[in-house]
Amino acid sequence: MRYVVWGLIVLLIIAHQDIWFWDDTTLVFGFMPITLLYHAGISVAAGFAWWLATIFCWPSPEQLDPAAYAEAHVAPNQVAGGGSVNVEQGGRA
Repeated sequence: MRYVVWGLIVLLIIAHQDIWFWDDTTLVFGFMPITLLYHAGISVAAGFAWWLATIFCWPSPEQLDPAAYAEAHVAPNQVAGGGSVNVEQGGRA
């Protein structure tokens, strides 16, 4: 899926170069220039591509730094020094 996302990004880069609409004065819906509508579509497509990138290509925290992730997600009974914290009294049990 990573290659699909990269392919979409390359296609968006190519599609953003809209030399074919430079001299077109066509109005869509009677008020919107076709170039503006085209760029609105490119913006929506870029948002969709970014959403796909965050879902399928963004690294999870354990992939970024496995040691830091494991240290931050230690079970309460595995805390260094042993024992547990008494929340009601604010001290060790």
